[in-house]
Amino acid sequence: MAERGIALAHTTILRWVQRYVPEFEKRWSRYARPVGESWRVDETYIKVRGQWVYLYRAVDKKGRTVDFLLSKRRDVMAAKRFFSQATRQHGTPRVITLDGYAASHRAIAKLKAAGRLPRRVRVRSCKYLNNVVEQDHRRIKQRIRPMIGFKRFDTATVTIRGIELAEKIKKDQFNLERLVGKQATAPQTWAAVLAA
Repeated sequence: MAERGIALAHTTILRWVQRYVPEFEKRWSRYARPVGESWRVDETYIKVRGQWVYLYRAVDKKGRTVDFLLSKRRDVMAAKRFFSQATRQHGTPRVITLDGYAASHRAIAKLKAAGRLPRRVRVRSCKYLNNVVEQDHRRIKQRIRPMIGFKRFDTATVTIRGIELAEKIKKDQFNLERLVGKQATAPQTWAAVLAA
């Protein structure tokens, strides 16, 4: 903001993020393109109040973001919560590629046994296929690293939601042609989405 001649404290920007990200997500979600049926799922770590917490993330095979979940624990319950949330929002995938962590495999088995995930969903474990999600973690970590740090779990969740939304926009995961046409600038696109 300083390069544009506006002097702001970093806390002001944080307050804007906390206030407006849920509204932005709601408005942008109307134009979301469907994600693929082959998901790559992995967890990474971030610090909140000096403690490591776990960021579950899924992308499809083309690298489009499926969903994420910030959890204080890395266990079966957290994995079940993540998979339930992702399938509720995007439908059931055909294939889920996991790393070797056993809790994720057990979570999927429990969801299948409970009938919340169809038995036809294939689960595989291949570290090379998960390179897509591993590379995608970098986008998030590049944004988080220069920050002063997260002091509260809910603040971290909303901030990461904002980062994920910005990354989805960069990845062209929204179909905005009916709003702005093909050759719209970024400010025109934002104005059209927020006005709709």
